[in-house]
Order: sequence, then C-alpha cells, then structure tokens
Amino acid sequence: MFAGQGRQIHICEVTTRDGFQIEPTFVPTAAKVALIDELSRTGLPKIEVTSFASPKAIPSLRDAEEVFRGITRASGVIYSCLVPNQRGAERALAVKVDEINLVMSVSETHNLANLRMTREQSCAQLAETIRAVRHSGIVTNASLSACFGCPMEGLVAEADVWRFSERLLAAGAGGISLCDTTGMAHPAQVAGMVEEFRRRFPTAALALHLHNTRGMGLANTLAALQAGADRFDASLGGLGGCPYAPGATGNVCTEDLVHMLEVMGFTTGIDLGLLLECARHLPEIVGHDVPGQVAKAGRIRDLHPEPAWLAEVREKARERG
Repeated sequence: MFAGQGRQIHICEVTTRDGFQIEPTFVPTAAKVALIDELSRTGLPKIEVTSFASPKAIPSLRDAEEVFRGITRASGVIYSCLVPNQRGAERALAVKVDEINLVMSVSETHNLANLRMTREQSCAQLAETIRAVRHSGIVTNASLSACFGCPMEGLVAEADVWRFSERLLAAGAGGISLCDTTGMAHPAQVAGMVEEFRRRFPTAALALHLHNTRGMGLANTLAALQAGADRFDASLGGLGGCPYAPGATGNVCTEDLVHMLEVMGFTTGIDLGLLLECARHLPEIVGHDVPGQVAKAGRIRDLHPEPAWLAEVREKARERG
C-alpha cells in the first residue's frame, strides 16, 4: 500500500528556525551558519534558515540577518525564512532570501498569543505582504498554524482552514502549509484534510508541517503520503516547538523521515549518510540529547559483526547435529 516506487518527496529542513527558536540557550551565529552549510551539502532541496520575527518575541533568532549573510549558498538549494508581517518581509528581502514563508494561525487564541492580532487582521496583513513583495519575484508560501487542533481551543473548524487558504492563495501565495503546531493531529484526520485540500485547490502547492508531540509524527506522514502529499517540513534531530503553544515539542525528525522514505522506496535526493553526520553533531551544538532515533540506532541496513564467541557456539550446535 505504501510502496514508494521511486516517487519524489520534497523535504524542507527547519532545524535552524523551528528547532532553535525554542532552545533555552542561544545557539551562536557561527554554529548556525556552520550547520546550515553542512546541511546544504546533503542534497536537501530547501532549508528554512531563520525567522524575521521581532527579536523581542523570538530572541533566540535575533541574528537572522547575520546568519543569512554568513551562509554559503549551494546551487539548487532554496533558502527560505519565516516572516510574520510586512516588516519581517522587508528584512528578508534585504538579505535576498529565496522564499518567504508567511505565518498565521487558524486558532484565534493561538494567533492572538503568537502574533498579537486576530486571525482576520493577520490574514489581511499577510495578503498585503504577498502583494507587496510580488514585484521582487520572491516565492511566498503561507503556513497555517494549528490546523489540526489548538491546545487552548481544542478542535479547529476545517471550514476556517479552507477559508484562510482560499484567501491567501487568491492574494498570490505560491502554496499553503498545513501545520500541526502541537502534534494534535491523527492519521485519519491528516489523510482527510490532505484529500479535501486537493479537492478544493487542485493546482496549489501543499506542504505538511507535522510535529511528533504525541508520537504520531511518522504515522501522520504516512497518512499524508497515501493521500497524495509530497512536501514535508522536518527538523534535524526532531528539535522544535512553538513558544506560544502550551505543550509544543519537536517536529518530525528529518533523518528518521528520510530513512523511512528511503527504505520504502521513495526518492528524496538526500544523502542520508551526510544527514546522519549532521544529526550526530547536533547534541554538541544545543548542549543536550535530541529525540531522533536513527542517528543513535543506525540505519536498518547498517549491520553489525557477530560476536567472536558465537563461532564456538555455532560449532558446538553443529556437532550436536
């Protein structure tokens, strides 16, 4: 049912934005730049480098301009950033980003907590920003947070997801990301919403931004794949979370996701070996262990030598007939 048969899947790496925005200790600019340069060599098609949010709101990403100016851009890699408003977009354009990822929440409570605006105010501002940057040729994507549920409101009405998607696409957004900001989604819900998005907006680009807060990140990814999705955000080591969403923890882990896709026959264009090297450096950068599993256990096909004493056991077993 889930055989990949070479189907191309596109991964956007979000560690240095979503992963680092919630870290309690500031990750030095030089370390961010070095990690992005390492990730650029893995074959990842897109890296969300940072966020041009207010430094007061997200102090851990206060060095956004310095990071963008410091990285070495690899051919074929899209270097994206998150922006919450027109001021953020202006800062992003000044450092020549490749793509702007705009954000608002479908949950009124979460949007007020995160962006200090109502949903209607945010949507109007994002639409204005999309129109304002259109002359630059920069691609814009709209991320809708809390599409699958809000920890303060509970279930979010799907009608609101489609309403804001329609308005932002009409304003000129190049695509929509449906975001499971606090890992409240389940596979049946994800599959149903992917299918409905495809039915309503058949020509629009769709990405899934899934979290693993309740251990269903990869299961939700499989459900989305089966429903036809082929674009996913993921975070190295499984880092990530929203500082304005209670209980938020890490994203789907990039190396675990790529490993799963690879063994199932999907194509990502990513060198998993190089990606695992990046993942194994990550605890040194953030100063603590990270949730990712494949970097610790190794790939399914990474076999281990049998213990030397097993030869004697095998021989004795043969002697016993």
